[in-house]
Amino acid sequence: MHKTFTIARLEEIDKVAQEFIQYISESDLQSNIFAFYGKMGAGKTTFIKAICKALGVKDIVNSPTFTIINEYKSAKGFPIYHFDFYRINKIQEAYDIGVEDYFGGNGLCLIEWPEKIAEILPEDCIKVTITTNEDLSRTVEIS
Repeated sequence: MHKTFTIARLEEIDKVAQEFIQYISESDLQSNIFAFYGKMGAGKTTFIKAICKALGVKDIVNSPTFTIINEYKSAKGFPIYHFDFYRINKIQEAYDIGVEDYFGGNGLCLIEWPEKIAEILPEDCIKVTITTNEDLSRTVEIS
């Protein structure tokens, strides 16, 4: 699976999130892990918010920077787990929140700062890299 999307302006993010979802299969959306890579300020949280909106999440989507995980429900009823591992210092902290239960369960896992838990990420997780370009547009690459 490899696909690249471009977000030229912030106003286009909802449209690109919808295209992203259409590209991913229904089964991947309900029971898969998406690892979002990118520098601080690249737009990981903003893009995840747009994905959740496109999936019909009614709750306010915020970065779980301090709580590590937020849970939402899609319009189709499957759970969405939004992780932010930026503040963890030891892999044990991920185990303490029961990350392996989420990874092995039924639901969509959207992970910011996956490099902090690289050693326990499943091999089949879908890598999403967000890059800021010189013109301030963003490139979203699925691999």
